[in-house]
Amino acid sequence: MNVALFGGTFDPVHLGHVAVARAAAERFKLHCVYFVPAHVPPHKLAQPITAFGHRYAMVTLATIGDRRLVPSLLESPEHHAEHGVNYSLDSVRRFKRGLDKGDRLYFLIGIDAFLEIGAWHEPEALLREVEFIVVGRPGFSLAEVGAALPESLRPPAAAAESKRKPPATGDIVLPGAAIHLLKGVAEKVSATQIRDTAKDGRRLEKLVGPLVAEYIRKEELYRGEATGRSMKSASARRAASHFQLLPGGKTRSSRQV
Repeated sequence: MNVALFGGTFDPVHLGHVAVARAAAERFKLHCVYFVPAHVPPHKLAQPITAFGHRYAMVTLATIGDRRLVPSLLESPEHHAEHGVNYSLDSVRRFKRGLDKGDRLYFLIGIDAFLEIGAWHEPEALLREVEFIVVGRPGFSLAEVGAALPESLRPPAAAAESKRKPPATGDIVLPGAAIHLLKGVAEKVSATQIRDTAKDGRRLEKLVGPLVAEYIRKEELYRGEATGRSMKSASARRAASHFQLLPGGKTRSSRQV
């Protein structure tokens, strides 16, 4: 069984995330794509982040209707981070303990985030643990992907140069790293754009879908710098209660059989 982890802040989750997950599921025959909201993302320690319960509730609403898309509590506050933050390496290793021997795990990530992989926590170990699916954008090349790898894993310069001309297609398979390109999916919306739109009181349905838009409206999220940063009601906790935590931080929803 092929499965993928799709991590992020998801502040908020939007239709671009859903489109990427569905495209990856189709291209790589994924049984499930687990959306993993980060409780304490290491790259955003200095930034205000909406409470985990709200972000998890929005992921739950965004993935309704497609059984392949599953919200995960892998990096929830209950899974206290060993290092005080949620490192992807720790999450991948914990998740893999719940997989069967024949399962194949992927890590779904956008090209802009992957280009910073060399600065992540123990990137060589992470690349050994899991295959990466990198979501491309127009104008980038596999050479850029190869150059972003830690120096010890970078492909020979000649091989990288041969892949420089866009459009980039294919894979990079090296000792200690396997990276697959997912092309043709353009995220035309950003979380920053959505937060600004919500702050202005404008409609969000075309950016996040009707269920998430209604949740943002009811919870008055993104209306100001501090608004929504803590749980103002029990609604997110009620949403979370519909899910049963499984080994490895996976979840089973009451909406699923």
